[in-house]
Amino acid sequence: MSDQFKDIDQAFNISILGKGTQPMVFAHGYGCDQNMWRFVYPYFQEKYKVILFDYIGAGNSDISAYTNEKYNSLESYANDVLAICEHLKLKDIIFVGHSVSAMIGMLASIKAPSLFSKLILIGPSPCYINKENYIGGFDKESIDELLEALDSNYLGWSQNMAPVIMGNEDRPQLGKELSNSFCNTDPEIAKNFARVTFLSDNREDLQKVSHPCLILQCSQDVIAPTEVGKYVANTVKDGILKILKATGHCPNLSAPEETAEAMINFLENNP
Repeated sequence: MSDQFKDIDQAFNISILGKGTQPMVFAHGYGCDQNMWRFVYPYFQEKYKVILFDYIGAGNSDISAYTNEKYNSLESYANDVLAICEHLKLKDIIFVGHSVSAMIGMLASIKAPSLFSKLILIGPSPCYINKENYIGGFDKESIDELLEALDSNYLGWSQNMAPVIMGNEDRPQLGKELSNSFCNTDPEIAKNFARVTFLSDNREDLQKVSHPCLILQCSQDVIAPTEVGKYVANTVKDGILKILKATGHCPNLSAPEETAEAMINFLENNP
């Protein structure tokens, strides 16, 4: 898989930190980059090998490697996760995925189960659109309007929506950081990734996951409501749901200590 990139370390801006040997791969969410983990990964540097990266099209990745045709599904991103893992010769991986990366990591673990040991899914959503007997949080019209707004005025959408997604109105600097992250993403790449993200339906894939999963759910999350977190935990074979006191969709920024404590507790109780 890694043959498609001349220099895979540079292509994904890979960073390797920590003193341990078991790898923890941290994967960022939509419109973000590896910097979003800066408050969480230090909790794990002493015990684990921490792997950070930027998806193609995000952060300091090789944007020239991006095409809409190639990255037209979450499976394409899952293949890149596997390319990174195989390039670095990782095994017994603890995968930590925020938002859309929760599903990307899940798909990667299904494709190559022998590489992974545990999944930590922060604010996961297998399907954002309400379907019969399923609450995803949005009706189809709302998603269509969201994508339309992205198409017509991406920067304006980013500035307006980022604080809503982040929550924590009493700390406006958090919404500002997310807004800046969105605005620093190439608009065409962001629009395509949004379509791939919000129109995906991975509910049937949940039952194929063969690893223990921690589902971290924020108390008030406009992107992935509590019903979604419960659905994921009840559908995977070995899922543990932890509802955080943190609010919003990005506890890795807004509540890193609580997030890390929940992760550590899960890892210590599932050796």
